[in-house]
Amino acid sequence: LRLRAHCLRCAMAGADLVRLVSSQGAVFEVEVEVACMSKLVQNMVEDSGCDEDIPLPNVKTSILSKVLDYCKHHQGNPPEDIRKPLRSTDLVECGVSKWDAEFVDLSQDALFELILAANYLDIKCLLDLTCAKVASMIKGKTPEEIRRHFHIVNEFTPEDEAHVREENRWCEDL
Repeated sequence: LRLRAHCLRCAMAGADLVRLVSSQGAVFEVEVEVACMSKLVQNMVEDSGCDEDIPLPNVKTSILSKVLDYCKHHQGNPPEDIRKPLRSTDLVECGVSKWDAEFVDLSQDALFELILAANYLDIKCLLDLTCAKVASMIKGKTPEEIRRHFHIVNEFTPEDEAHVREENRWCEDL
């Protein structure tokens, strides 16, 4: 309700668009309701109105473009909740739409940048989707396979690793 009232106030003032500025200086003119899917942007619009550019210093141009594609797609069409725990590595089998599953079919670097952007912009449904994608990538893999997949160096000695496994044995019983 607060968002709608503020968007209405912006619209009445002739501002149905807001200008978002990426970390690289690219400006995106976006409908207020689309931009306000981000709680961060919503708060900034509520505080400062729609007349000033909204700087997003933690989001690169290419990632902001991708975030806005997601928000435009889901404006008035919220995504279904993702069933947890994931029962498959196929996100569609976990309740994710085909569009969303294809949307997060990205390189690891782009996926992790998208996670950081969703977190920074406070877009819960996008953060849930991107994190579910990472979870699907590790589902059913051994720690060694996960390390290889994500290029993680194992800094544990065999003794340290055995100690950690023993301390956390209860996790494997779940």
